[in-house]
Amino acid sequence: MNLRRCTDFDTVATPDFKEQTPAPESGFRCTELIIETDVENTSHRILIVDDNPPNRELLEAYLGDIDCEIDVAEDGQEAMEKATSFKPDLILLDVMMPKLSGFEVCRKIKDDPALSNIMVLMVTALNELGDIERAIDAGTNDFLSKPVNRVELIKRVENMLQLKGVTDENERLRQYIQRIEDDAPTGIEK
Repeated sequence: MNLRRCTDFDTVATPDFKEQTPAPESGFRCTELIIETDVENTSHRILIVDDNPPNRELLEAYLGDIDCEIDVAEDGQEAMEKATSFKPDLILLDVMMPKLSGFEVCRKIKDDPALSNIMVLMVTALNELGDIERAIDAGTNDFLSKPVNRVELIKRVENMLQLKGVTDENERLRQYIQRIEDDAPTGIEK
């Protein structure tokens, strides 16, 4: 996406925006700023959290075709530590684990401003409506039932990573626009 900042009017125009060019004597000038929006070619980070080693290995094997960096955690406490240090885009989170349950981990992640933008996909053998409601209340972005279907897992992960990329890009653009507005000369309406 190309954004142009029109210096005299301090406005932002996208390629879809039809701008009106003022008279030449106004001194109207635009400078072009290139902002990368290539969401699909960004290498993502995925954290797999499950206390069962075969489950972790299976999920990791299923994700082998996705261009991403993968790390694993064995319990909820380690998941919280790795969420901070590894900074994943997506966490595949088991529900029933020692130390902290998946519900607790998800709630802590979503309550922490530094981690709340991480996407969470709960992967669970629990199928009761109450469990799904608890997962939603904890802040999960989606859930997947065990046994995991490889095709469904890959599609959900791809969709969630794409959504994460778009969400991150929207935040970068919001911050950019805020900086422009903060730098605008006083006396000019925003």
